[in-house]
Amino acid sequence: MSGRSESGGVTQETRSSVAGEGSIQGTFSSVAGEGASQGTPSPLAGEGWGGGAGTQATDGGGARAQAPAPDRSPNPEAKAVQPVPGPTPRRPPLPTAQAEKEFPGAPQPAERPRILVLKLGAFGNVVLSLAAFAAIRRHHPDAEITLLTTAPYAAWMADSPWFDRVLLDDRPSWWDLFGILRLRRTLTEGGYQRVYDLQTSGRSSRYYRLFPRAARPEWSGIAPGCSHPDRDPERDCIHDIDRQFGQLRQAGISEIPPADLSWSHGDIARFGLPSRIALLVPGSSPHRPQKRWPAERYRALALALAARGLTPVVLGAAGEAELAAVICRDTPARGLAGQTGFGDLAELGRAAELAVGNDTGPMHLLAAAGCPCLVLFSSDSDPARCAPRGRWVRTLQRPSLAELSLPEVLDALPVHAGAPA
Repeated sequence: MSGRSESGGVTQETRSSVAGEGSIQGTFSSVAGEGASQGTPSPLAGEGWGGGAGTQATDGGGARAQAPAPDRSPNPEAKAVQPVPGPTPRRPPLPTAQAEKEFPGAPQPAERPRILVLKLGAFGNVVLSLAAFAAIRRHHPDAEITLLTTAPYAAWMADSPWFDRVLLDDRPSWWDLFGILRLRRTLTEGGYQRVYDLQTSGRSSRYYRLFPRAARPEWSGIAPGCSHPDRDPERDCIHDIDRQFGQLRQAGISEIPPADLSWSHGDIARFGLPSRIALLVPGSSPHRPQKRWPAERYRALALALAARGLTPVVLGAAGEAELAAVICRDTPARGLAGQTGFGDLAELGRAAELAVGNDTGPMHLLAAAGCPCLVLFSSDSDPARCAPRGRWVRTLQRPSLAELSLPEVLDALPVHAGAPA
């Protein structure tokens, strides 16, 4: 990342490569659960136990369903996740006694190592963990790897090549004794030899103490007393991806592949978009409006992009449809607020010539998909710690985004933006 000072703010540019190949094959289970949200999921609320009723295993069968559209509301209205089958799983090794009974005298298969990965949210943080997920799978190619996450990401992650199954964490409150006991039973009955806590929050660290002291698995994270602690004193001052890579290296994983979204697909043909599009992401979590560049400036940007021969496409959660309408008014822009799932965002990122947006989850996915991205930051977040990573990413930051002018944004766009096709 390089930086240059401007009046009242900082301009930063980051570039990193994104691989589009190399999905790692494994065995998969299907997912069924409750509580997937439409729209971009909001960040986790606090470091407490949160709310909810327990943890659910999400194995099942059924017809493949489209991943839910993202929602940035702090408490998104839940919708059921339909069963999403993965590739046909291999038969797991038989328990020794059963195998001996069915095949007397035959060599008995070794039981697959069991690995648990913790990543609860939020949307942007999940995307920033994709390379870490791939590294864990590459390091444990024959292991049965389970992801513990929250409902908005379960079906999407079940389609990925990294996990054999997905568990839903309903984040029981600390006073919900039965919910905590259910969570404890789910964790302890998994028979995990190692846990990678990529959330590394106060909440996820407390999960370490839910295992019996005499039967605690190897644990990579920051839980006091864990076997593979992240001892980097600068871990809270560096980028999320770099922090995770450092944590994995301390746990013995030295090979970190680039993020790969080639497995994530959607259906954008249904939108009937022209061939040359530019994506605008004007939203953010509703409780953090200071992260938003003013809507009227997005509208002016849409007009400027249209003058360059690009069709602006405004993305967002269903609750941001009114915001999208303001931007699209009397412009050639198309509004798709509330109509896109995770796979659709990946496809749009691969199809678009550029994307401009605030510091919000969809920008992370678009960047990881390879879309050239300009990301706008206020003082409410730090691009050095949480900017998207991708093939071409540039950031502009001002103490208040109201101070950021349209000419500054236009000057920061990729040089090819609006060039003749």
